[in-house]
Amino acid sequence: VQLQASGGGLVQAGTSLTLSCAASGFTFRSYTVAWFRQAPGRDREFVAGITWSGRNTDYADSVEGRFTISRDNANNKALLQMNSLKPEDTAIYYCAVSLGLDLATLRSRYEYVYWGQGTLVTVSS
Repeated sequence: VQLQASGGGLVQAGTSLTLSCAASGFTFRSYTVAWFRQAPGRDREFVAGITWSGRNTDYADSVEGRFTISRDNANNKALLQMNSLKPEDTAIYYCAVSLGLDLATLRSRYEYVYWGQGTLVTVSS
Protein backbone atom coordinates (compact mmCIF):
# COMPACT_ATOMS: atom_id res chain seq x y z
CA VAL A 1 0.00 0.00 0.00
CA GLN A 2 1.38 3.36 -0.99
CA LEU A 3 0.17 6.94 -1.20
CA GLN A 4 2.61 9.34 -2.79
CA ALA A 5 1.92 13.05 -2.36
CA SER A 6 3.71 15.49 -4.63
CA GLY A 7 3.50 18.97 -6.08
CA GLY A 8 4.45 21.11 -3.12
CA GLY A 9 6.83 24.02 -3.36
CA LEU A 10 7.55 27.64 -2.56
CA VAL A 11 5.08 30.08 -4.08
CA GLN A 12 3.99 33.68 -3.61
CA ALA A 13 0.71 34.66 -2.03
CA GLY A 14 -2.12 34.91 -4.51
CA THR A 15 -0.77 32.24 -6.82
CA SER A 16 -1.89 28.65 -7.42
CA LEU A 17 -0.50 25.17 -6.87
CA THR A 18 -1.80 21.68 -7.56
CA LEU A 19 -0.99 18.75 -5.31
CA SER A 20 -1.20 15.19 -6.52
CA CYS A 21 -1.70 11.96 -4.60
CA ALA A 22 -0.83 8.74 -6.41
CA ALA A 23 -2.14 5.50 -4.94
CA SER A 24 -1.00 1.93 -5.41
CA GLY A 25 -1.35 -1.45 -3.75
CA PHE A 26 -5.03 -1.23 -2.87
CA THR A 27 -8.44 -0.62 -4.47
CA PHE A 28 -8.26 3.15 -4.56
CA ARG A 29 -11.70 3.63 -6.10
CA SER A 30 -13.34 2.13 -2.99
CA TYR A 31 -11.95 4.74 -0.62
CA THR A 32 -12.81 8.26 0.39
CA VAL A 33 -9.79 10.51 -0.11
CA ALA A 34 -8.89 13.55 1.94
CA TRP A 35 -6.15 16.11 2.25
CA PHE A 36 -4.93 17.22 5.64
CA ARG A 37 -2.25 19.72 6.52
CA GLN A 38 0.00 20.40 9.44
CA ALA A 39 1.73 23.69 10.08
CA PRO A 40 4.66 23.96 12.50
CA GLY A 41 3.49 23.75 16.09
CA ARG A 42 -0.09 22.99 15.13
CA ASP A 43 -2.26 19.89 14.96
CA ARG A 44 -2.93 18.16 11.69
CA GLU A 45 -6.16 19.57 10.27
CA PHE A 46 -8.66 18.53 7.65
CA VAL A 47 -8.53 20.46 4.39
CA ALA A 48 -10.77 18.69 1.87
CA GLY A 49 -12.37 15.33 1.22
CA ILE A 50 -14.04 13.52 -1.67
CA THR A 51 -16.09 10.34 -1.64
CA TRP A 52 -15.22 7.26 -3.68
CA SER A 53 -17.49 8.25 -6.57
CA GLY A 54 -16.37 11.85 -6.65
CA ARG A 55 -19.95 13.04 -6.27
CA ASN A 56 -19.56 14.52 -2.80
CA THR A 57 -16.89 16.84 -1.50
CA ASP A 58 -16.25 18.67 1.75
CA TYR A 59 -13.96 21.58 2.55
CA ALA A 60 -12.67 23.27 5.64
CA ASP A 61 -14.06 26.78 5.99
CA SER A 62 -10.57 28.22 5.65
CA VAL A 63 -10.17 26.88 2.09
CA GLU A 64 -13.77 26.83 0.83
CA GLY A 65 -13.95 28.61 -2.51
CA ARG A 66 -10.18 28.58 -3.03
CA PHE A 67 -9.31 24.87 -3.06
CA THR A 68 -10.82 22.11 -5.20
CA ILE A 69 -10.40 18.40 -4.58
CA SER A 70 -10.87 15.89 -7.39
CA ARG A 71 -10.03 12.31 -8.18
CA ASP A 72 -9.30 10.10 -11.17
CA ASN A 73 -10.16 6.54 -10.23
CA ALA A 74 -9.00 5.17 -13.56
CA ASN A 75 -5.49 6.38 -12.80
CA ASN A 76 -5.58 5.95 -9.00
CA LYS A 77 -4.96 9.61 -8.38
CA ALA A 78 -6.38 12.49 -6.38
CA LEU A 79 -5.67 16.18 -6.85
CA LEU A 80 -5.91 19.30 -4.74
CA GLN A 81 -6.07 22.48 -6.78
CA MET A 82 -5.13 25.41 -4.54
CA ASN A 83 -5.86 28.95 -5.74
CA SER A 84 -5.39 32.34 -4.13
CA LEU A 85 -2.86 30.90 -1.74
CA LYS A 86 -2.21 32.72 1.53
CA PRO A 87 0.76 32.61 3.89
CA GLU A 88 -1.44 30.81 6.41
CA ASP A 89 -1.76 27.93 3.94
CA THR A 90 1.89 27.11 4.60
CA ALA A 91 2.07 23.54 5.89
CA ILE A 92 2.95 19.98 5.07
CA TYR A 93 0.05 18.55 3.10
CA TYR A 94 -0.88 14.88 3.46
CA CYS A 95 -3.28 12.76 1.48
CA ALA A 96 -5.11 9.95 3.23
CA VAL A 97 -7.80 7.39 2.50
CA SER A 98 -10.69 5.95 4.45
CA LEU A 99 -13.38 3.35 3.90
CA GLY A 100 -15.87 5.65 5.61
CA LEU A 101 -18.69 7.12 3.54
CA ASP A 102 -19.98 10.02 5.63
CA LEU A 103 -17.94 13.11 4.90
CA ALA A 104 -19.28 14.77 8.04
CA THR A 105 -17.42 12.26 10.21
CA LEU A 106 -14.45 12.09 7.94
CA ARG A 107 -12.95 15.36 9.06
CA SER A 108 -11.28 13.39 11.82
CA ARG A 109 -7.78 12.19 11.05
CA TYR A 110 -8.48 9.03 13.03
CA GLU A 111 -10.90 7.79 10.37
CA TYR A 112 -8.06 7.35 7.85
CA VAL A 113 -6.17 4.11 7.43
CA TYR A 114 -3.48 4.95 4.91
CA TRP A 115 -1.42 8.13 4.70
CA GLY A 116 1.01 9.59 2.24
CA GLN A 117 4.35 10.99 3.34
CA GLY A 118 3.42 14.64 2.91
CA THR A 119 4.52 17.43 0.62
CA LEU A 120 5.59 20.86 1.84
CA VAL A 121 3.78 23.97 0.66
CA THR A 122 5.32 27.32 1.58
CA VAL A 123 3.49 30.52 0.69
CA SER A 124 5.47 33.73 0.96
CA SER A 125 3.84 37.10 1.49
